[in-house]
Amino acid sequence: MANRLYLTATEERSGKSAVLLGVMQMIMKEVGRTAIFRPIINDHVFGRTDHDINLMTKHFNLDVPYEDTHAYTLTEARQLITTGQEGVLYGNILKKFKKLEANYDFILCEGTDFRGKDPGFEFDLNASIAANLGAQVLLVASGRDKTTNDICAHVHISVDSLQGMNIDIVGCIINRAPEHFIRETATNPTWCQDRFAGEFPLYVIPENKALGCPTIDDVKRWLGAEVLYGKPSMLNLVDNYLVAAMQISNFLTYIKEGSLIITPGDRSDIIIASLASRISTAYPNISGILITGGIELSPTVQRLLKGWTGIPVPVLFVDSHTFDTVHSVNELYGHIEPGDERRIATALGWFSRYVNVAELGKKLISTRSAKITPRMFEYALVEKASGDKQHIVLPEGTGERILTATDIILRRNIAEITLLGKEEEIRNKAASLNLNIEAAHIVDPISSEYYDDFVETYFELRKHKNIVRDVARDRMSDPTYFSTMMVHRGLADGMVSGSVTTTAQTIRPAFEFVKTKPGVSVVSSIFIMLLQSKVLAFGDCAVVPDPDAQQLAEIALSSAETAQIFDIEPRVAMLSYSTGSSGSGKDVDKVVQATEIAHKLMAERGLNFPLEGPLQYDAAFDPTVGALKLPGSQVAGQATVFIFPDLNTGNNTYKAVQRAANAVAMGPVLQGLRKPVNDLSRGCTVQDIVDTVALTAIQAQVAKAKQE
Repeated sequence: MANRLYLTATEERSGKSAVLLGVMQMIMKEVGRTAIFRPIINDHVFGRTDHDINLMTKHFNLDVPYEDTHAYTLTEARQLITTGQEGVLYGNILKKFKKLEANYDFILCEGTDFRGKDPGFEFDLNASIAANLGAQVLLVASGRDKTTNDICAHVHISVDSLQGMNIDIVGCIINRAPEHFIRETATNPTWCQDRFAGEFPLYVIPENKALGCPTIDDVKRWLGAEVLYGKPSMLNLVDNYLVAAMQISNFLTYIKEGSLIITPGDRSDIIIASLASRISTAYPNISGILITGGIELSPTVQRLLKGWTGIPVPVLFVDSHTFDTVHSVNELYGHIEPGDERRIATALGWFSRYVNVAELGKKLISTRSAKITPRMFEYALVEKASGDKQHIVLPEGTGERILTATDIILRRNIAEITLLGKEEEIRNKAASLNLNIEAAHIVDPISSEYYDDFVETYFELRKHKNIVRDVARDRMSDPTYFSTMMVHRGLADGMVSGSVTTTAQTIRPAFEFVKTKPGVSVVSSIFIMLLQSKVLAFGDCAVVPDPDAQQLAEIALSSAETAQIFDIEPRVAMLSYSTGSSGSGKDVDKVVQATEIAHKLMAERGLNFPLEGPLQYDAAFDPTVGALKLPGSQVAGQATVFIFPDLNTGNNTYKAVQRAANAVAMGPVLQGLRKPVNDLSRGCTVQDIVDTVALTAIQAQVAKAKQE
């Protein structure tokens, strides 16, 4: 029987979608094939996809067909119940569920949205469906606009109702909790906290405006508005509405962070002043401008705006009057869209910060998947990095991809971040991209308090190479050198660079003064290869062009140890064009010798994992071929760490596997250094940067643990 969970709210606008994201990520970290199922969807969605189903299937790349993800609309369900056909309703829901159960390992079910104006009916309906599916329930109660006593009473009544129906409650989340509730329950826990002690875990997630507030794009869809300018900024969050009808000098004093300015089209002065405020550091950042009344902008203002390169905020246009427009937008609330990576990152980070994922996951998932999918590995990576946050420095502080990745890293609590560059330039660029990097540290190398000390340190470390102080000053003015020195001096735990610089530029400073670990003579790299159902490590595919036997042996051991850091059980294959004793030649002899050296080094260092060579790639990878070519082997057909004889072979192979198998290649991850420094591809995506920072943070955790 597949694992199953029924996630249901107790009322509308509970923030259930954000919780759903967190729960799905938690499940997919442990289980390979997961489906989303909503027995009852809203009435208006036929003709277009249900919002939450669309969000889950797109963001998590679920392969479940849309027609299998739901059974009835709320109106259809009500009609069946009122006409005495509950059996038909529950029978067909169960039939659809069983179809999914036959093909998936876990089914995450989501209850209704409580938009039908009869919350009692929907609560009972969700409880009955959960009971018929034999699913545990995760209850989501909203704390929005409630007193502490109201929240506790509401949870108490909901839990008693479910338990009265013999529903197994696996946990309760009080979502969108107001500050006063958190403050009062922290200093004087109420019966709400004590009432359920020992029965199931109770989690409290504070209100987060970034999740509850709509975006400009939400406003556009809600009102059917036309976008006149500023389309790149449609994901700006709207925190408040400001109706502008007064003189500019008075109006400007009312601007707040995230204001949507609502004004008729004939108020050109307000429109221009609003846009000007957005590029002024003296005023908060507005989210956009909404022009009402169907009044078009004057030709002179249109001309001005058309010549204004990069309008900093969206400008929307509607035909409705100002009063009607304001009344309508007050009914709007935020939806998390599949492409809104920042809001998704916020939701996932917020969930993992306030919910004990390990505790809840243990209750939910009875069996873990033996296979590891790319998604499972990435989620486990982020969880491990955020469990013990490290300080990572990114020297390419003005890069758009770097700034976007920083926003995501901070939202998901993956690491503490320092960006190098001029603070005003970085802050302004982040603001122009609508990114939140407030929690990032920003350091300008030349004006830094550490600059002179770093110059002197570098001079002392390199004077044996005839380096003079002027050269040392030039070196420490270079962000890559400066950031590497931060790692060397313990001011950061790791460094990631390379989005606009070469691999040589990124790793040269580390070679000069971070140096290698004791007993390691060569710095090498691995790529973490995420295939559809397994995770492999390929080394070395990026650093050492033609290693000798001794270096190849060290690369093998370093790769195995790095693989272990990322929870890959090492079974090391020393690759060649020959398996066992089937071939001969200089290249084969090098691998044979490297294998012998590796075994000796393992014995000296107290390492214990399978390592064999020479092996051909097919014999190492494929169980059938491995059993045929090298029967009885612990590595053949089961290898997880593949060691290539030279850079030419390794680099071409990893790229071939990446493309042919549609695999995700994380890396290169540098290994052998005393402290972690990692390189990015110049063609890297934002997700590549996020992943590499997480990898680097985990390396830093291990490096610190060994020092202690």
